[in-house]
Parts: sequence; structure tokens; C-alpha cells
Amino acid sequence: MSSEALQGRLAAHVDAVARDRDPFLATQGHFYVQHYIQQELGQWGAVERFEFWVNGRQHRNFILNLPGQTQARALRPPILIGAHYDAVPNSPGADDNATGVAVLLELARSLAAHPARYPVRLVAFDLEELGLQGSWQYAAMLVEQRQPLRLMLSLEMLGYCDPQPNSQRYPPGLQYFYPNRGDFIALVGNLKTIPDMWHLKRAFHRVGQVPCQWLPAGQRGKLVADTRRSDHAPFWDAGYGAVMVTDTANLRNPHYHQSSDRPQTLDLKFLTGVCRGLLHGIQTL
Repeated sequence: MSSEALQGRLAAHVDAVARDRDPFLATQGHFYVQHYIQQELGQWGAVERFEFWVNGRQHRNFILNLPGQTQARALRPPILIGAHYDAVPNSPGADDNATGVAVLLELARSLAAHPARYPVRLVAFDLEELGLQGSWQYAAMLVEQRQPLRLMLSLEMLGYCDPQPNSQRYPPGLQYFYPNRGDFIALVGNLKTIPDMWHLKRAFHRVGQVPCQWLPAGQRGKLVADTRRSDHAPFWDAGYGAVMVTDTANLRNPHYHQSSDRPQTLDLKFLTGVCRGLLHGIQTL
């Protein structure tokens, strides 16, 4: 897979998803993105729906299960990879979170052709912007059914890069331990995922396109509230190992939750490197 071809496909996905798509105020755009995700995932297998209710309305997550490399390994618990497809009102949400959806769709393409050692479950979550509702209700279902997971990865804003000095901000205290240039991808996981974050960091290093930093978050991230702001948090609360993969959102991207969060603000080479690093890391877990 050439980086040029991958970058072109990622750009096409971002362009398709980046539109007003708040599930209550931009229902046409929201429906279009739902259809697009189902169509793209449906190339690689049967797409399941997880339906849930919020405020008297039904909403949907979309799920694609891919097998592991061998039948014996298919019995292993899956790696769940999720990205939310909703956006805040009046924002096309190119980085938040069309980039996450784009990488989710390209991981599906690659892992369908070249399976990982573990089965993989790809989930497009709805209503992340309304209190993580899609992931919270899905995690609760997994707990109720006692379904194990090898790992959960939340793809949350993956395409904004700024290599200028002092372009990266942090919650208080962390600035002493991490770079001041916003040119890296961040991994934020609970303590049980420390070996997995180390593995993923090494995978990014081997691919060599995007630097990677990682942060272990104790007490389910409650010491640093910013570490809980995506779909991994309900999985932390449910006792699963989960990692947020992120460009750090508003700590770097000035277009966060704004009408200016558009595809032209993204660094597609950076996004491509993130996708390649994740793919290598997932295939070798």
C-alpha cells in the first residue's frame, strides 16, 4: 500500500464526512454520513447495528467484525477500534472527527485483506458529542453480556499538526514532560494498557512518519479531566483496557468545535502517517 494511495483515500473519506451532521439539527448530513459509513464498511463484511435510545429517539452505532489470522486465534477476544461520526452543531468537524472515521474505514480495508493476530471489531459511534452516549451504552452492553476485549482504541481527532514552537498546550504540569511542538500523535491509556501503548509507540517509530507520545492515566483519568474526553472513557469505567489516539484536540487545534474545522486545515501527510503507524501496531499486537 503506497502512502500516496492511502493519503488519497483518507482525503476522500474526510471530504465525504466533513459536513454539518449534528444528529438533531443537521439530520440530512447525519443520515448521509451514516449511509457512507455503512457502504464503506459493507465492502468487507456484514455491518451490524447497535441501536440505543436517547431522549426518546433511536440512534445507531455501526459495527464490522473482522477475523484474526487463524481459526484458533479467531477465538481470542477482539481488539475494538472505535471512532465517533457525529459532530457539534454548525461545524463540519473535519478533524473532529472525520479524521477518526477516515482512519477507521482504511483500517477496515487493510485488516480485511491482511488480518491481525487478534480479531478486530470496528465501531462507528454516534452521540459522542452528547455525553459519549453511543460508547457508554455499547460498553454497558458488553459488560452485561460479559464480553471480553483484548483492547479498545478510540480514534479521536487525528489530522491536525503544527510543528511551530509552543503550538502544543497541556493540562497544568504536563508541559514539563512533553514537547512544545504539536507534531506528534498522543496515546492516552489506563494503567493496564501501558505495555500496549509502549508497543504502539514502537510501531510508530518503526514506520517512521509520525512521532508518538504516550500518557498513562491513573484513576480512570479522573486526575486529569482532559484525558476522559472521548469514547474510551466508558470502557475505562467498565474495566476494559482502552487507549485514546489523538492529536490532542483543542490543546493544539484552534479550529476545535468551530465552523472553521474544515479539510483544508488538516495535514494529510500527518494523517496518513498516523494510519500507517496504527495499522502496523494493530497487526503486531
